[in-house]
Amino acid sequence: MIQNYLTIAFRSLWKNKGISVINIVGLSVGLACFALFLLDVINEYSFDRFHAKANRLYAVYEAIGEISGQPAQKMSHLPMPLGPALKADLPDVERFARLQGAGETFLVRTQNGVVEEQACFADPAFFELFSFPFLYGNAAAALAAANNVVLTEKMAQKLFGESNPMGKTLEINVAGGTHFEPFTVSSVVQDLPSNSSLQFGILMPFEKFANSERGRAAATNWGQLSMQTFVELRPGSGLPKNQARMDQFFLKYYPDVEKSLRTAGLWNKPEPPVTFALLPIQSLHHDPNLGVNPSLSLILLAIGGIILLIACINFTTLSIGRSAGRAREIGVRKIVGASRGQLSRQYLVEAILLSCVSMALGIALAAVLLPVFNNLSDKQLSFDFKQFPELFWLVPGLALVVGVLAGSYPAFVLSGFSPLETLKSKLKIGGENWFTKSLVTFQFVLSVGFMACTFIMLWQMNFLRSKDLGFDRENVVVVNASGTSDPTKTLARFRQSLANRPEVAGVGGAEFSLGAGTIAGNTRFEYQGKTTDIFEHFIDSEYLRVLKLALVSGRNFDPNRAQDTVTSVILNETAVRHLGWTNETALGQVLTGYNVADPKLNPVVVGVVRDYHFRSLHEKVYPMLFMSHGRLPQQFFVRIAPGDPQQALSQMQAAWANAEPILPFRYIFLDENLQKSYIAESRMSTTIAWAGGIAVFLACLGLFGLAALSTLNRTKEIGIRKVLGATVAGITGLLTKDFLKLVVVAIVIASPIAYYFMQQWLADFAYRIDMQWWMFALAGAAAVVIAFLTVGFQSVKAALANPVESLRSE
Repeated sequence: MIQNYLTIAFRSLWKNKGISVINIVGLSVGLACFALFLLDVINEYSFDRFHAKANRLYAVYEAIGEISGQPAQKMSHLPMPLGPALKADLPDVERFARLQGAGETFLVRTQNGVVEEQACFADPAFFELFSFPFLYGNAAAALAAANNVVLTEKMAQKLFGESNPMGKTLEINVAGGTHFEPFTVSSVVQDLPSNSSLQFGILMPFEKFANSERGRAAATNWGQLSMQTFVELRPGSGLPKNQARMDQFFLKYYPDVEKSLRTAGLWNKPEPPVTFALLPIQSLHHDPNLGVNPSLSLILLAIGGIILLIACINFTTLSIGRSAGRAREIGVRKIVGASRGQLSRQYLVEAILLSCVSMALGIALAAVLLPVFNNLSDKQLSFDFKQFPELFWLVPGLALVVGVLAGSYPAFVLSGFSPLETLKSKLKIGGENWFTKSLVTFQFVLSVGFMACTFIMLWQMNFLRSKDLGFDRENVVVVNASGTSDPTKTLARFRQSLANRPEVAGVGGAEFSLGAGTIAGNTRFEYQGKTTDIFEHFIDSEYLRVLKLALVSGRNFDPNRAQDTVTSVILNETAVRHLGWTNETALGQVLTGYNVADPKLNPVVVGVVRDYHFRSLHEKVYPMLFMSHGRLPQQFFVRIAPGDPQQALSQMQAAWANAEPILPFRYIFLDENLQKSYIAESRMSTTIAWAGGIAVFLACLGLFGLAALSTLNRTKEIGIRKVLGATVAGITGLLTKDFLKLVVVAIVIASPIAYYFMQQWLADFAYRIDMQWWMFALAGAAAVVIAFLTVGFQSVKAALANPVESLRSE
């Protein structure tokens, strides 16, 4: 029976090659998009399950309740003595491992030179908890000695040019300054899986950190929160569900926290305001507070589902559209005894067969597009059935579900035709029933919605790129000077080497850069009875000039004035307003309460600078205080001449080698760093743009096939109209108007939906565009034009056909 179904299905698909190709192409594209986004979600929810002890591994975190109006939060960076205390006080804890400095960069020197790489410190038990396979070496020896180092295969290739550098030496600038310590490669592990929440290239023994100045200061300090702590529990432990024991443990080492908060009236709930808790290692990555919020992946999956739904709608509408062409076949089969159930199964088999062919092509297309998707999402995904065993049942299951979803309604409709009407050729359905119209309208609702969202996102991204930030971001290079032994002297030598160079317009120094990764120090003090929060920023006297920051009153810092290196400060306009002054009256004001220990050192305002955005436009401008004393310059800002920057960069590299011969020349263009603040938004807008384009393509593909079927069903009507004098324009208008009406209805429905979602997206920006009616009108107009061209092609083709051919059978 199944063989008979398949034979008939192949014959039917071959007979209707054009429609079959449209269906296969549409489903293949839809399945490819959905497969890519599904792979992303599978990856997000499969993190850390590959560890042999995954069900016994937990990350320790600090849970903080809603205090002083601040939302509840979780802290993963914890004190250094926590791990040993957990092992000593809680019998359920079999082992612990601490990870210090994850994401921190260190300077690494080999015979090939000095490079900057991410490295961290880990306890010897790290490889007993986590299952990272070794290529060379073993878990027992990996971190056994203080000067051992573990590399990943990729890092070994990068540093030594080979995958087996066992016993070789590299030097790491662990303590800063110019001192490099030698380390011996004791082990090499396989490159870490993409679904590992713990990522490292270089791993050093925790003992090395513990013996450093920072480590000794943190060894017994329960107030310094700097490292992640993981524990392996004994089999069958109930500790994760026994929060009371964790509360008691926290109370032992922080006996006054709860009491002080309750006394101050900041906490009145029965549970403790702050405590330690355990999170399964497999939940760490997609925990919104401790890992990555998985909502973006789920949104992408929903987008992929919408695209796949559009492809399924194409199948349904085209199947219904060609129902009239199969009416006689249905009638004959019913006359000879075929039941409705047999016919339904036949058409479902056709749909599933087509879906399986489309799935094979879709997976192939997804594999081709995967590098592009990885580049867009900044991930390293692959269709690895070993890493993601779910793919074994998800791929065939998806093909089956799509086949049933796309084929159920056509099978129900086709199998229900009356044999008498079909044999009398009185049956006419070709895309004119309400269900088909609803499906076509729904397709274009989704397509127009995507287009409108794409336009608005692109306008917002263009707004972010073009908005005046309060300084000149063009032609500025930021040199990373962190790690230098004396940044002030390095800056002086670097500036002197570039003096009188026509390619360099100026060099300024500052504590931090601008844009992505900006970390500004915040201070709180009482000024005239009012609590004041203000960001502090150390700059030198050239900083304002190099960035072309405008002073609205007062003066810049002067290195020849002694007070400018002790008490003088410059405020931005927001800080001036916050303190209740004007730009003019602020000059000479003293920030009383700033320095309680020595009021003589309270800052004195000597200038007011125009507000500028030192962080992303997601945030409003904060009160800012500039000083030329107190901290060392870690970033050098160099303004270069417009045009080709290569000459200036060469001069800067030579100047850096003269000023700091040990450390490598590390730089980035300021405008590039500013754009990094919007990477997530840029990726989302690009994804929506691609999704919108694919949705429109699929909708037009279905509309093209439906228009072809509609004109085929009206061939004789068109012939008669031409004989009676109808023009090509008149016939084209007749055939296209019904479809265009559906597109207009879709525009009316899609616009408010897109407006709502874009309002939610734009709410995340403190500075944003105002949505205008013409943005939605533009998306609608584009949809109308595309739909007209799609339907118009078939309409003009039918209108130009010889009426004699269409009427010959009459």
